[in-house]
Amino acid sequence: MDQKGYRRGSFQSSTSDEDMLEVAGASVDLSMADDDPPLDREMGGFSSYNGGGMNGTNTMMDFLEEPLPGVGTYEDFNTIDWVREKSRDRDRHREITNRSKESTWALLHSVSDAFSGWLLMLLIGLLAGSLAGLIDISAHWMTDLKEGVCLAGFWFNHEHCCWKSNTTFTDRDKCPEWKSWSQLILGYGEGAFAYILNYFMYVVWALMFSLLAVLLVKGFAPYACGSGIPEIKTILSGFIIRGYLGKWTLVIKTITLVLAVSSGLSLGKEGPLVHVACCCGNILCHLFTKYRKNEAKRREVLSAAAAAGVSVAFGAPIGGVLFSLEEVSYYFPLKTLWRSFFAALVAAFTLRSINPFGNSRLVLFYVEFHMPWHLLELVPFILLGIFGGLWGAFFIRSNIAWCRRRKTTRLGKYPVLEVFVVTAITAILAFPNEYTRMSTSELISELFNDCGILDSSKLCEYVNDFNSTKGDDLPDRAAGPGVYTAMWQLALALIMKVFITIFTFGMKVPSGLFIPSMAVGAIAGRLLGVAVEQLAFYHHDWAIFSGWCSQGADCITPGLYAMVGAAACLGGVTRMTVSLVVIMFELTGGLEYIVPLMAAAMTSKWVADAIGREGIYDAHIRLNGYPFLEAKEEFSHKTRAMDVMRPRKNDPPLTVITQDSMTVEDVETIVTKTTYSGYPVVVSRASQRLVGFVLRRDLIISIENARKKQDGIVSTSIICFTDYCPPLPPSSPSVLKLRSILDLSPFTVTDETPMEIVVDIFRKLGLRQCLVTHNGKLLGIITKKDVLKHIAQMANQDPDSILFN
Repeated sequence: MDQKGYRRGSFQSSTSDEDMLEVAGASVDLSMADDDPPLDREMGGFSSYNGGGMNGTNTMMDFLEEPLPGVGTYEDFNTIDWVREKSRDRDRHREITNRSKESTWALLHSVSDAFSGWLLMLLIGLLAGSLAGLIDISAHWMTDLKEGVCLAGFWFNHEHCCWKSNTTFTDRDKCPEWKSWSQLILGYGEGAFAYILNYFMYVVWALMFSLLAVLLVKGFAPYACGSGIPEIKTILSGFIIRGYLGKWTLVIKTITLVLAVSSGLSLGKEGPLVHVACCCGNILCHLFTKYRKNEAKRREVLSAAAAAGVSVAFGAPIGGVLFSLEEVSYYFPLKTLWRSFFAALVAAFTLRSINPFGNSRLVLFYVEFHMPWHLLELVPFILLGIFGGLWGAFFIRSNIAWCRRRKTTRLGKYPVLEVFVVTAITAILAFPNEYTRMSTSELISELFNDCGILDSSKLCEYVNDFNSTKGDDLPDRAAGPGVYTAMWQLALALIMKVFITIFTFGMKVPSGLFIPSMAVGAIAGRLLGVAVEQLAFYHHDWAIFSGWCSQGADCITPGLYAMVGAAACLGGVTRMTVSLVVIMFELTGGLEYIVPLMAAAMTSKWVADAIGREGIYDAHIRLNGYPFLEAKEEFSHKTRAMDVMRPRKNDPPLTVITQDSMTVEDVETIVTKTTYSGYPVVVSRASQRLVGFVLRRDLIISIENARKKQDGIVSTSIICFTDYCPPLPPSSPSVLKLRSILDLSPFTVTDETPMEIVVDIFRKLGLRQCLVTHNGKLLGIITKKDVLKHIAQMANQDPDSILFN
């Protein structure tokens, strides 16, 4: 396979996700880069395969005591063998436990090994929280920079600039220290020309930020684009994408995330923060041997890092743990649950210490509601759930169709131009409307807000009758002209957000979907909330209101409707349920609103599932052809292992290696002429009795090392996979013993095994391949990719779509 920019070469760096960034620029076809037969790679001989040193391959080698560099590791775009990784970790742990009884030093080593997981979680939490604080502060400042600058210090955002000002509470946003661009350049801020100049500066700053973001991504870290959650789900299922969680990706994603959010594009930082936290986890794993050398253990750490990412994104530690469990993780043991909770706790504590918004809250749109809700309000809440489900299904279909067009047409060749055009359209449409001009987080904060006496927002411009005010609670009041103006502006903002987000998500800049989805739902919820509030005010004598909403009472909270709408739309897009409700509950701090949130979340999921089964992340996984075996889907077709295995009828026979009768040259010929990633080892070609399974990579490295380091190994040397090799004439060259790289317990099924059982085995054990036998004789092989292709075929989808594109 011809791969430009893709580096094959030394295996010494093959365990690091940081040293292969150039892979990101390559166009890699997984049908040619999978871990299973056929694996269409052009090996180009063995010269590029450099193993480390090994003395004496004719002695038995123990992986724990004398590991061979490169053996047991994986190539890029391959699937890990979960069973082998877990087995190796158990062996390592057993050896450390046994040695701990021998000396004090070994006991200390055992204790440090047990503690290393918790120390790693602490470091991940500290780093993720610190980066999230940096991103929040920078994005807040740069968003305000589009509208003006602070004379007291250009590094202050609008809010911080006006903190020390002596202006009244109602004029708190108009302090003399903050100057708009027209005031700074022209000397005055009113009038048509000043408006045009502010408009122009807003668009120019937005274009500058977005262009800088896309150029940095394209030039330094192509993997830094998008939200990262589909790829992280795939990586956590056992797939390897080197460089995706590396240090360059972390640096560029952090910088470009600030730029993308500040540009005013319809995207959020919450999804990319999960990617940032996972990059932190992956890089810190290299400090600990236990996690650096074991891919399965590393994925446990990444699950916890994802929880820390959501924790700092929403200020919701428990919601983060549940998000990792429900949405992202493939393998989530109880130990990982505890460590995820600890990492999320440390990350949230770190962010709280930084206090990025200056309000002692972890997020910009934290709110507290005090009024209870009534049972009859479940009807509008369920209507919001239906809207969220419909919008989620519409968004997924539209966005996937657009992303597919981007992949299959010339549009995909011009990512910079695409970002430029979408940013220009967004900025031009956003500026005239104050609800689209402000950052999306501020918009959600405004929509969630419950109107108080001192609120100066248009949404709170009601006709006041203070004679009926009791304490701080304001009664339901007639809407004033400001509320009606805000309503049609929000309606326009809703239309813009619904359509512009479709084209924004998936561009070559970091882009999250949580915030835009919540904004759409919050706008719809606030509109419905105000409508219900006015209905109750003018028709309080109707039967539906008479029992609980009398005149002068505060019974409808429009901000609560906005919150329920936000949850409904986010649930419709992502299909989250439990974690979504907990995240929203942690955002608002109100236990009494769990039932409305649950009702809206479940309704949106049911409605969206009725239209299309996939959430946005699963849809993008399928669009990109990642080898992800969905654990939630049931396989109900009556096919058997023999229908899926290879070789099929009229195919060439299965390529095998015999246990003690093939020479080095024979094996090298097989490896050169075939493209499979592993070979079954049998007693003889005639008997086809299975002995084990050997990986191509391990075979190449071992032969290379033996030729370099062991005397007497030549092309005519016999390769022996048994403990005792057959006697040879005295003049024969040395025997190459490779039993140590042989997997003596490969998973096997019979040819009559139902495919639903085979699919379950692949899901629950994380297998790469499974051998098929009949009466003890080897018949064929089923790989993870064969299973994915078969599932796609049974679902009337294109089986060749299962390839990494």
